[in-house]
Amino acid sequence: MSEDVTALLKRAYQDEIETVMNYMTNSIVLDGVRAEEIKESLKADIQEELTHAQQLGDRLKQLDEKPPGSATFEARQHDLQPPEDSTDVLSVINGVLAAEEGAIETYRALIDAAEEANDPVTEDLAVTLLADEEAHRTEFRGFKKEYERE
Repeated sequence: MSEDVTALLKRAYQDEIETVMNYMTNSIVLDGVRAEEIKESLKADIQEELTHAQQLGDRLKQLDEKPPGSATFEARQHDLQPPEDSTDVLSVINGVLAAEEGAIETYRALIDAAEEANDPVTEDLAVTLLADEEAHRTEFRGFKKEYERE
């Protein structure tokens, strides 16, 4: 078992849990007619992000490791914090894009580490999760284009 693989699995697990928290909070606090589509998208993505965390935790368990608990949690998604102005939808969109870029970077690193460690199961999981994160990024890039036009 590779220490790089397990460290990246733990990082990705924590990132997914943090994403759930931030998506949920932003889906609650945003206000305004223009915010509704973003709120609905965030709500829909919460379950998918939870599923990602569950899959990562299960893989850690299969590797005889434990997913990290809240005592070791370190928040990193500073761009995805709820905005002071609850109608500032663009800041949330930009925060989601930053979080997705971070996830994509982590999953690409995990793919490389798993390949190097000859761990095709982790590599396959990371490829699947990477595809999901790239789809989220594409969706929110579209939202951003729409908001920047106005």
